Amino acid sequence: MTDDLERLANGVLWPGFLGTEAPQWLRGELHDGLAGVVYFGQNVGDGLPALSAEILAANPDALIGIDEEGGSVTRLESATGSTVPGAAQLGLLDDSAATERTGAELARRVRAVGANVVLGPVADVNTDPRNPVIGVRAFGDDEALVSRHVIATIDGIQDAGVAACVKHFPGHGDTHMDSHHALPEITLDLEEFERVHLEPFRAAVDAGVDAVMTAHIVVPAWGPQPATLNPRVLGMLRDWGFDGVIITDALDMAAIRETVGLGGGAAAALAAGADLLCIGNPTNPGDAASADQDERDFHATRDGIVAALRDGSLSRARVEEAAARVAALAAKLRAAAEHHHDAHDDFDAAEIVRRTVTLAGAAPEAATELAVIDARRRSTLAVDSAGSYVANALADGGLRVRLDVASTSLAEQDRVVDEVAAAPGTTVVLIDRPDTDAAQRALVERTAARDPRAVVVNVGLPTRSALPLPTIEVAAASRLGAQTARDALLGRFAVQQRMTSAG
Repeated sequence: MTDDLERLANGVLWPGFLGTEAPQWLRGELHDGLAGVVYFGQNVGDGLPALSAEILAANPDALIGIDEEGGSVTRLESATGSTVPGAAQLGLLDDSAATERTGAELARRVRAVGANVVLGPVADVNTDPRNPVIGVRAFGDDEALVSRHVIATIDGIQDAGVAACVKHFPGHGDTHMDSHHALPEITLDLEEFERVHLEPFRAAVDAGVDAVMTAHIVVPAWGPQPATLNPRVLGMLRDWGFDGVIITDALDMAAIRETVGLGGGAAAALAAGADLLCIGNPTNPGDAASADQDERDFHATRDGIVAALRDGSLSRARVEEAAARVAALAAKLRAAAEHHHDAHDDFDAAEIVRRTVTLAGAAPEAATELAVIDARRRSTLAVDSAGSYVANALADGGLRVRLDVASTSLAEQDRVVDEVAAAPGTTVVLIDRPDTDAAQRALVERTAARDPRAVVVNVGLPTRSALPLPTIEVAAASRLGAQTARDALLGRFAVQQRMTSAG
């Protein structure tokens, strides 16, 4: 039986869970006021609409969130790759109408499976090209451009009756560490940080965004705590007039779990001004995860809140305020669900992406088939797009070889290049970090020497310095991006030339 304080805590908790069916513990907590759930890739299957219906039957006010950004980050298409344009592609195109239509399409897809919160758009300004966790998830490195497209995406999502949640406040774009594994610190000049990185979040608040997700980053000028646990940082949003839901990034990320812990982090985040606590993906510990990791993480988080309420270090009024904001959003979404309209009928994802893909260097001869060397970096916890679907869509039945340039000798790399060059079709070197990974660039240079007719497909940020082979710039590790690059190399449409190498 859930006691009064546990029920109060339930109203601000947003767990992930294992499996494609709602476990018994989750259904019970939903009946006892649990705020909702977050879907991750392991929850997605053909039965997702039925799963959502089961969750909403247990709690009709449940918020069901999903990281559906398009481009390199998808949960709904995690097995096959996204078929929606990504943020960097939309930023390069800089067509606000196309971005708004993309937001509406994301909302339509999310609503079709019974969810009601899109954990996006990314409002980070990606000013550090080394950034391992944002990169092409951002619209770009200019705050005015990012602000434009954040507003357009919010309009598309929320006009379709789904909540948008901009992330990762106060801005994760100037980091070169991944907060899933460590606690990044922003050492940027504070005036510049406020002018550049806060601007898209201000724009989102002014546009009426429903929710804002915090980042586990430290800005030393604002204190030693990560933003998620920092009342000064979260207070800025309220000072700007934001009265929506402040959602934490996942509390199971190392930046929180390995410092203050799940329970301590949850209590501290609420005390700092957060309203809804995303507990995270129970598969993140990998092989160390228990069969009941989801339930363990949930109870560890709730126990921390209840203990803090009992000892007075967390005020009941603060948790009631947070729960009321969560409930207000749920009520708004229930009303919107009764009056929603579908995305624009004129949405053509393939046409949008064709307009964003460019060619740097001389035009190669049209290929008849492609043989792919996949030299991209490994997946991160946030971005699982290093999966095989990008290379598979590019090769489309042709030879495909995975090559980890970080751990493979040059002699072995050369052997692979020669093997692929001898295969039928045009050699394609698939990369994602040409400006920041010297080993990827070196592979391209050696491939150019051994197979001058080879080409490059770059699914990361467009390169700032020219490569020695013709390069198709895709700016998203998605199935749609790979299919578009393939069509370009096969001569199925005229890809536009990238005007300058600095782009």
